[in-house]
Amino acid sequence: MTDLDALLPPMKWDAWGDPAAAKPLSDGIRSLLKQAVGLDDSAESELQPDDVRLRPSALSKADRDALAAIVGAEFCHTDDRDRLLHAGGKSTLDLLRRKNPGAQDAPDAILLPGDDDAVAAVLAYCSEHGIAVIPFGGGTSVTGGLNPTRGQFTAVVSLDLRRFDRLISLDEESGQAVFGAGVTGPDAERLLGEHGFSLGHFPQSFEYATIGGFAATRSSGQDSAGYGRFNDMVRGLRVITPVGTWDLGRAPESAAGPDLRQLLIGSEGTLGVITQVRLRVHRKPETVGYQAWSFPDFATGAAALRAATQNASGPTVIRLSDEVETGINLATTESIGESQITGGCLGISVFEGTTEHVESRQAETSALLAAHGGTPLGEEPARAWERGRFAAPYLRDSLLSAGALCETLETATDWAGVPALKAAVTEALTTALAESGTPALVMCHISHVYPTGASLYFTVVAGQRGNPIEQWQAAKSAASDAIMATGGTITHHHAVGADHRPWMQEEIGELGVQVLRAVKATLDPAGILNPGKLIP
Repeated sequence: MTDLDALLPPMKWDAWGDPAAAKPLSDGIRSLLKQAVGLDDSAESELQPDDVRLRPSALSKADRDALAAIVGAEFCHTDDRDRLLHAGGKSTLDLLRRKNPGAQDAPDAILLPGDDDAVAAVLAYCSEHGIAVIPFGGGTSVTGGLNPTRGQFTAVVSLDLRRFDRLISLDEESGQAVFGAGVTGPDAERLLGEHGFSLGHFPQSFEYATIGGFAATRSSGQDSAGYGRFNDMVRGLRVITPVGTWDLGRAPESAAGPDLRQLLIGSEGTLGVITQVRLRVHRKPETVGYQAWSFPDFATGAAALRAATQNASGPTVIRLSDEVETGINLATTESIGESQITGGCLGISVFEGTTEHVESRQAETSALLAAHGGTPLGEEPARAWERGRFAAPYLRDSLLSAGALCETLETATDWAGVPALKAAVTEALTTALAESGTPALVMCHISHVYPTGASLYFTVVAGQRGNPIEQWQAAKSAASDAIMATGGTITHHHAVGADHRPWMQEEIGELGVQVLRAVKATLDPAGILNPGKLIP
């Protein structure tokens, strides 16, 4: 055990999260795999960390000594174990690559600075000496955002922000809190909870992702219907760039030109290193109300969610699973492959606030959903969804180990475009995987809603065939092409990283690419920050 272990959550090197929370496949899931994708029982031998061969660190002794002098010798690591923990994110592609017994890429060193001055000094040194820098939070990226890309640089280092782990200030009167970028989701809730406050940002990565990571990837949490996306919560940022420190956000709103905070939110470590975030927070809710719903089909359920959203009835969470996802109970995760909760489509609604506010909003939403074809199912399915809402990545890991291909992707579009987008992506995935020699189980749910549209979140299960990395890349490419052709966004909340970068020019146009490149050239003239991500 190294001293780095005390600073990192117990994320397994080749899987999601805490090994103790791993989810073995139930008999129901194994039966489902056999029926749906023709997968027989199988298990692969597990590669141990000591069996992994990393390419030797390319960092020279002189560079290592200089960087160690900046962050402290105990916070500069070049041993293979710590490099392996920073070798990438947690997408299916990341985990499949970790199973490779051949030589694997990893950062050449792990640096853990303790203050803004150290971050600035690291960026200055690396700019001068041609060393790429990858900002690192919780390591939960699922779009290749942490790939150790050297590009033209002599070496690449991972800049781990875990020592930025404090609640710096809490303004109870204004409802604002300032956090260090390395504070994790659970620690943010714990630190605020000691004062009676909550942030209310709960993406599936909540247990391990960090405040800085949420900002850098323009994250959206499962409670976004009530509290907004993370970019809605951000009131200010401190960003260290190779050319200087930038403090953004002077007032709740301003007409002083474009909102430059939004330029840095979603920049994925390519324009600077976020070290502090000032956030809107709220008092912890007095009560929580739950209600699950059944809809006869996806179109009916989507129309009901649209009515509730456009009428601003105020649920904190509102979601809808399609017929396939409902049929296998994926939304609740506790009884996947067992007898289904309901026919048709399962809807989930949650309400937070004072008792009076929860009761009034729940009554208004329930009336709207019922008027649009919904049948109430009681509280328990919604509570079951909440209990298991962070567990799905563990199931994905077990499926991969059993020889299944399992991954997710997401997009968003206007309400009018939801049916065509859902059909196009489902067809693209099904066809591409069939061409690789396997049937596919494609599931979808509405995960986030807005007055004008919604996000569609797809889960795909198939059998691994041939080279599963190439197999999934082909399917994901087909789905991405379908998203762009049908008017969706290439990513609603997973970020761009390396995986979505090929579609960025189509998303923002040639002029948009030129603008991003110009900003990059201004803030990072040497181009050291997270090369190969976001910007085409």
